[in-house]
Amino acid sequence: YCPGTAPKPEGSGEGLYGGVAFSFFRFLTTKEKFHELLDSGGKGPNDDKASDDAAPKETAEDSLEEPQEKKFKVDPDEQERRKKQNSKRIRGQNKSRPHMKPTSYDNRRLCPSIIQERETKCVYGDKCKFIHDVAEYMALKPADVGEHCYLYDTFGKCHYGLSCRFARAHISADLKNLANEERVKAMEGRTPVRNSLDKDLQWRLRKKVVPFTASDAYMKTVFKGGHKAGEGWKKAATAENGKARRVCHFVEVSQENLALVKTIGPLTDADVIKLRQCEKKQCGNLPFRRICKRFGADITCGEMAMCTNLLQGQSSEWALLKRHESEDLFGVQVEGCFPDTMTRCAELLNNKIDVDFVDINSGCPIDLVYKKGGGCGLMTRTNKFEQIIRGMNSVLDVPLTVKIRTGVQEKANIAHKLIPEMKKWGVSMITLHGRSREQRYTKSADWDYINTCSQLASPIPLFGNGDILSYYDAMKARETEVSGIMLARGALIKPWVFTEIKERRDWDISSSERLDVLRDFTHYGLEHWGSDTQGLEKTRNFLLEWLSFMCRYIPVGLLEQVPQRINERPPYYMGRDYLESLMASQHVGDWIKISEMLLGPVPKNFNFLPKHKANAYK
Repeated sequence: YCPGTAPKPEGSGEGLYGGVAFSFFRFLTTKEKFHELLDSGGKGPNDDKASDDAAPKETAEDSLEEPQEKKFKVDPDEQERRKKQNSKRIRGQNKSRPHMKPTSYDNRRLCPSIIQERETKCVYGDKCKFIHDVAEYMALKPADVGEHCYLYDTFGKCHYGLSCRFARAHISADLKNLANEERVKAMEGRTPVRNSLDKDLQWRLRKKVVPFTASDAYMKTVFKGGHKAGEGWKKAATAENGKARRVCHFVEVSQENLALVKTIGPLTDADVIKLRQCEKKQCGNLPFRRICKRFGADITCGEMAMCTNLLQGQSSEWALLKRHESEDLFGVQVEGCFPDTMTRCAELLNNKIDVDFVDINSGCPIDLVYKKGGGCGLMTRTNKFEQIIRGMNSVLDVPLTVKIRTGVQEKANIAHKLIPEMKKWGVSMITLHGRSREQRYTKSADWDYINTCSQLASPIPLFGNGDILSYYDAMKARETEVSGIMLARGALIKPWVFTEIKERRDWDISSSERLDVLRDFTHYGLEHWGSDTQGLEKTRNFLLEWLSFMCRYIPVGLLEQVPQRINERPPYYMGRDYLESLMASQHVGDWIKISEMLLGPVPKNFNFLPKHKANAYK
């Protein structure tokens, strides 16, 4: 699918090549040449020459050949350097990447009592660490980003007041926060976002006074001895090689005997389990789901939430359950590895939030989740898996769905053995990712195996997942017996893929249209995370994470062979305009330039490193 400059066939329409919009452009061999042209604003040294001299002639077949050194003269030293670089591919995650908190960019913040224009004094008095002098704060505040505030235009009032980075749109000459009363009245009583954590519920969860009557009743049926959930766990400390080690044992009481069974993994759900910040998802979020809904997504699901953190009332974990009013069919995804905590979590969600289904993520490959027996680990712990599914079904009023992979090892698929059992356990729907845990994204999804599993799952619906980037891929998936398809990376690379699938066409979306999509995302982000410096920089961080995927998109008008494949990377190329070339860059600095177009200049101490390692990001 690599673009080329082959001459137009005789009899073809003007500007068309093979029925696809085609455009001549520069084809570059090295990343250095690509960024050299980007830095010069897209102007090369031969721009004054005829277009025939802009690039060497080549055929479509030649453009698909590898390596590129066969077609272009490359310096021997450069060729040797590239061989050494390619010999050591950087894989995995940047687990030790520094994370700059948005609050660190705005150390001198205005007191909330001043922002909200309260008549009473600050409750913290002299101990308050925030600024109370408005003049002092305005002298330290960074410059405003734009003339219009999205929150003020949408809701009639911006609750961030003077701290808003678009404050000039709603701040009077005497530094008072203005309000559009007509717009405020029209929005009165409307709650665009639901499923927020109530402070009283949070307090009761932390004090462990929330009753779980239905869950306790189910656990009594699991543990035939009649003891309460959690009483079977014993903690012991032993010494091994001079180091303390925690050993967790599970006491399963039966009528015949007492069996002491050691669990898989060093942790239990009774412990405080926290994901490292580097392992948190950074792309799937409520503003991004709004973008997908606008382009035609039918069902949306929240990010994976840890059941133990939900039961502890952690605000950051409950934020993953929030639902926008545009999400008409919405579910939440939870992760855990023991029936007592998962059942309690299901009962809590069933009683406290508004969802259409609850999904168990038993396909998560993250090491920290898998090693404690959760995620993909549940697929090998069928007894625990059955207890979890039956327990959650007993307390839920909405359907319970499960997401799985083909298996754990690369050449040992087990999903086909597990699916008939899950049908007996009461699962309402299954989503199958066509790769094993060991494969991650290094292999293509096995849709033949997905088709086999969908036949085994009937009459329960099974959704397929893996490598869907175009409506061609979707049509190929529909040739199988799956009931639907789920998109993940494909939506991150081009969220308008939902429109392409529904309308069965290729959308040669322009760079300006793509920038409008990014602008809408920033608006939704400012609404969700706030329009002050903290919210603005958090929006920027999520935007940059998204651009690390979107840069892989190749415009349809530059393709000779349609469609683009999700696991193929293009060579460095120049687009039809400077913005299109900038969006194609895999350089972090160019992503930051795009973010500055929408969110203003980055702070002086700003630093961003993508979540995933890649040679292109150096």
